[in-house]
Amino acid sequence: MAGAVALVAVLAVGLALGRNLAASTAPAPAPGTALAALATLDVGAEDPFDGYVRESFAWREDVDRNGCDTRNDVLRRDLTELDIREGTNDCKVDSGVLADPYTGARIDFEIGAGPSSDGGIQIDHVVALADAWVTGAQSWSEDTMVQFGNDPLNLLAVDGPTNQAKGSGDASEWLPPSTAYRCAYVARQIAVKDAYDLRVTPSEHDAMADVLAACPDEPLPTRAATQTPRGLP
Repeated sequence: MAGAVALVAVLAVGLALGRNLAASTAPAPAPGTALAALATLDVGAEDPFDGYVRESFAWREDVDRNGCDTRNDVLRRDLTELDIREGTNDCKVDSGVLADPYTGARIDFEIGAGPSSDGGIQIDHVVALADAWVTGAQSWSEDTMVQFGNDPLNLLAVDGPTNQAKGSGDASEWLPPSTAYRCAYVARQIAVKDAYDLRVTPSEHDAMADVLAACPDEPLPTRAATQTPRGLP
């Protein structure tokens, strides 16, 4: 019996050593990838939700001073076949077409049409404002909160009902129904959290890592690649 116990113990130690060796020899994530950036994010528990005021992050008129408000900036960036209202400094979008990243569906946008007054399209904060609040934003200045709430890196035009279903969920609680977009979505969240020094929870980290396991070379989005178009001079 003692010999059998000893054999089991030896086998257990061998398996553990094998797992550790495999982990140590796994290739490091390539620089510039979302997976590499994920490895640099702080991991920790959420802060208490007390004191959250959504309006602290509220939309502002023309934060980037490009001649257009934030919502229309994002619509002009993310929609095609645009119809821009005359006399609005090349700003106000009256209609267009969205290839919705969250569902993969085509949405024909027309201002004031669709299931809600926003034409069925909403502008999503990829990292939800409430999620930011509990993962590091409580120490921010008012200016940083406004910057975060209006940062093109963190904004996407998406299907309204799907955005409502997401709520303030992180990657462990919600992922886009379109599996083809999940790698890009998680990479965008990591880019935002990296840019603003926000942490991830253990479950969020694991969910992000699980998604990126299928796309380890997914690039980390940059602000330059997500900038909104400028209005007329």
